[in-house]
Amino acid sequence: MKLAVMRKDLSFALGLLRRRPFQVLVQVTNRCNMRCSFCDFWPNAAPKKEELTVADYRRIAAELHQLGCFLVSIEGGEPLIRQDLEEIIAAFAEHHVPALFTNGWYVDQKRARSLFDAGLQHASVSIDYADESLHDAKRGLEKTSEKAWAALDLLKAAAPRGGLQVHVMTVLMQSNERQIERLLQQSQARGIGHQFTLLSVDGYRRGKEGPDRLPSPEAAAEWPALFERYPHVRFFSDYFKTAGAFLRGEAMPSCRAGLQSFNIDHVGNVAPCIERIDEIVGNVKQSSLSQLHQQLSARHPELANCQQCFTACRGFNQALGDGGSLRGWLDLGSRMRSS
Repeated sequence: MKLAVMRKDLSFALGLLRRRPFQVLVQVTNRCNMRCSFCDFWPNAAPKKEELTVADYRRIAAELHQLGCFLVSIEGGEPLIRQDLEEIIAAFAEHHVPALFTNGWYVDQKRARSLFDAGLQHASVSIDYADESLHDAKRGLEKTSEKAWAALDLLKAAAPRGGLQVHVMTVLMQSNERQIERLLQQSQARGIGHQFTLLSVDGYRRGKEGPDRLPSPEAAAEWPALFERYPHVRFFSDYFKTAGAFLRGEAMPSCRAGLQSFNIDHVGNVAPCIERIDEIVGNVKQSSLSQLHQQLSARHPELANCQQCFTACRGFNQALGDGGSLRGWLDLGSRMRSS
């Protein structure tokens, strides 16, 4: 098992050096049991019968392999609503690095074990507030915080490399900007990692009428120090250094969306990224991923200067895109290493 992980790590690294595409976000469903105000997926869920099948994902995984070795972010909706999720993970795990993002509600001991047995490499559970009542209110369901922390414990126990493969995922926004260090203390005490993504308010159907707002630049100024103080933060240091500039309205470095990363939604539509999910270039049922990636690449010049978001997927492709920065490589080989 460790040899297989090392082989994929090497393949992923070589792809970065060769400037190959390396990141894909996959929504396996838009269905969800929660009602988060910053998410537009659950109000627009497609029926189960319209979602891509396991056979579709096996073909997608094989076509991705022709393009490179990918970090595959498996998302929703709530992915664990799908009872065939382990088969989807297994399809990607053969040649890629599957990472699951879940609210934790459906995780039990058996499911936690089956996810890692299928080849899952990273599992992240969403927790946005140190106060349970605030997290529950944001999710629209009681006991979500309690169940999320329990899910993290179960996933840590099931993961081959324990807490190195399991993380809290927190959306950085105005309403929780003063709770970040408390959250870090909570995850640190449990012996797991912590990841973050900045809220998006300008993407497709994002934040137009909801209550959520971006955090203040003043709060962001504290994040680099938190990164240094808490070594279990498993992301790129440059992300936290640059987030403040984004919040101040300063120009961001070029985005690699469409070129080295892209999005596949629950019915197979391919778009440059999750924030521009409406800008569809085609569907995996009608075209090969190679053809669709060529169309995305042709659009990259107009996407490169997009300033709509500074979410984690942009931070990831900024740190490692176009060959990667030295700091990005150092973080990838230290903070973010799970093997």
